[in-house]
Parts: sequence; C-alpha cells; structure tokens
Amino acid sequence: MDLTFQDKYNCNSCRTKCDSKSKTAYIFKDDVLLSEEAEDWLVNRLSSTLGIQVKKAIAEAHGLPDLELVQYEEIIARVEVKAQGRAFMLVRKLLPLANLSPYETVALNLSDLERYISNYHKENISTFLIWRVRRPCIGEGYWGQHIEILERIYKQYGYRRKFQRKSTNSDYVDGLHKGVTVNYHFSLQELLPLEEIENSLQQLINS
Repeated sequence: MDLTFQDKYNCNSCRTKCDSKSKTAYIFKDDVLLSEEAEDWLVNRLSSTLGIQVKKAIAEAHGLPDLELVQYEEIIARVEVKAQGRAFMLVRKLLPLANLSPYETVALNLSDLERYISNYHKENISTFLIWRVRRPCIGEGYWGQHIEILERIYKQYGYRRKFQRKSTNSDYVDGLHKGVTVNYHFSLQELLPLEEIENSLQQLINS
C-alpha cells in the first residue's frame, strides 16, 4: 500500500498539522454524522460489488458492528465502520513505544475493540473493521482488516497503543457522556485497502 505523501504537498498549508496541539472540542454529533455517511456509502458499495444484501444492524440495541452481510437469510460477515479525519498529532510523544506515525494512525474505542473480539469468538462470524480516512497529505480512502489480525496486533502491543484523553464539556450530550476518551490505535500500514477486503468477502460468499 502506498502511503507516501501526495506530490508537492505543503505541510505548512495544513490546518491540522501533525506537530500541532490536539483539538479541545470533540463534537460527538459531528463524529456520528461522518460515520453514518461512511456507513451509507459502504452499504451501497458492498451491495453493488458483492451482489448480496448488506444492511445496517441495530448496533445501539446489542453493541454489534454496524453492518451485516446476509446470504440466504444467514449473516456471513459483520462490518464495523469508522470515519477518521484529524491525525493523532502527538502520537510519537504520547505513545513512544507504539511504533506509529501521526498521519497513518487510526483509532477505535477500546471497549468496542474488546467487544468485537469477544463477539467474534462467540459467534464465529467473520468480522471486519473499516475506516474511512480523509487527510490532506494522503487523500481519502477506505482501509480495513479482519478482527483476527487486529486482535493479534492488540495482543502484541498491549497498553503501548492505548491512550486516554481528558474529558471536555463537548463530550456531554443532554447530560450524558457520549465522547470516546479511551482509544486503541492502529497503523494504516497494518490495514488493507477496501478492494482487498472485498476480495476476502467475495471468498466468503463463494465458499
């Protein structure tokens, strides 16, 4: 996978420099809208590419990944969708043993990661996590990985890739804490482009 910076990209023009301070406001509603937009795009994309039913799960009810791929009325795969824009600018300083670079780092709520791993072992249904990443230096794209690979990385790095930020007022919606403050981090170098994820899903369909 080519994750080099775009030709002639001027980092001085970037509004979210990798060496700048983290933002202090985490707008939960905006994060939800970005994720839902990515979900809708993937529902249409995977339905068209794979030729099977792809529908949204009722994730809030049972904590399952966002999408279900259904063949002959049986769920053959689950997909969790995340949208990421701003880079984790201080990752090298705050997580020095994580082996991560700011522009290629993606995050996931740690409790979600642990839940998806646990659920995968209970159900034995193939589960993929897919991130839509939009950053000036690398453009926009979708990358993902099977939960087994993410679990392997999680076991390898342990706490070295975990980071807990302080809560801010923007984390609260109608008096409830909605913001994600404990994240686990992966590198885009450890993920696969969407086309390769689709190949893996096609193999499941054909098996």
